[in-house]
Amino acid sequence: MRDSSELGGVAVGPGAAATVRRLLVIHNPVAGGRRARRLRAVVERLETQHGVQVLVRSTGGRGDAEAFARDVVPGTVDAVVAAGGDGTINEVINGLAAHAAAGRAVPLGIVPMGTANVLAGELGLPTDPDGVARVLASARTALIHPAVANGRVFSMMAGVGLDARVVECVDTRLKRRIGKGAYVVETLKQLATRPDVRYRVSLDGGPAQEVAAVIAAKGHFYGGRFVCAPDARLTEPELQVCLFPRGGRWNALRYVWGVTAGRLRHFPDYRVIPARRLRIEGPVGDAVQGDGDVAARLPVDIALAGWTLPVLVGPTPVG
Repeated sequence: MRDSSELGGVAVGPGAAATVRRLLVIHNPVAGGRRARRLRAVVERLETQHGVQVLVRSTGGRGDAEAFARDVVPGTVDAVVAAGGDGTINEVINGLAAHAAAGRAVPLGIVPMGTANVLAGELGLPTDPDGVARVLASARTALIHPAVANGRVFSMMAGVGLDARVVECVDTRLKRRIGKGAYVVETLKQLATRPDVRYRVSLDGGPAQEVAAVIAAKGHFYGGRFVCAPDARLTEPELQVCLFPRGGRWNALRYVWGVTAGRLRHFPDYRVIPARRLRIEGPVGDAVQGDGDVAARLPVDIALAGWTLPVLVGPTPVG
């Protein structure tokens, strides 16, 4: 494993034969000892079994992963690999956005090391070191269509309502200790203390409708392996907008149960509508969650990004 200072400015020209693959791995060290050992195992296999040159940069705080990815010169590496949770992956995607929008996309690789690993699950990525190394060394890519919320890129979902409030307020120390259980604790707290809030959402410029919560989905998985939008696909240039019309604590509990029990599709009031853009209004400044983090504040305009990002994937087709 080499330090990132060796990255230099060496570029592979379009006609050059690439005899050695180079990966820049952006690593969130907050992930902890067990996950750090997993990353070392992945890097070891890449270097010894696949002949890949691996350069690692560790983040020191929020925004570092995005800056590291944005500073990459296209052509100097074969892919930028996000080693962390969905938040770290989202930062890396935002850093790679300018390259992709300019037609110089740098492929994204993923070492899943988070609590939910929603994007990795959507892509069907393995989590064991051997499987992860094989995917990263394979150079097989799928093109995904990200979206933006007030200019901030997300790959899986963005939304307002209960889930956004939970994401905003969850205790990060408790999350490090008990993982997904921290979200359960915060959900119960929000249900007990948060007053009922209504939002207005308009799809593709149509009339506004009032709802208790909205999720604009690019992928069909949500919060792990739960499903809100069964027809959503990363590889399709379309959003699937999940509308939760009824307010109040009882309905919020009903929707939470519907998600976790896989029963949402049987709720007559729940709807999923395809769209390419939407606008959500409500209490000014209310949180908008994107890929499991606060991505924007109300009011928010959500739309397809208009460009694609290549992502390293395994042999199983995505979508």
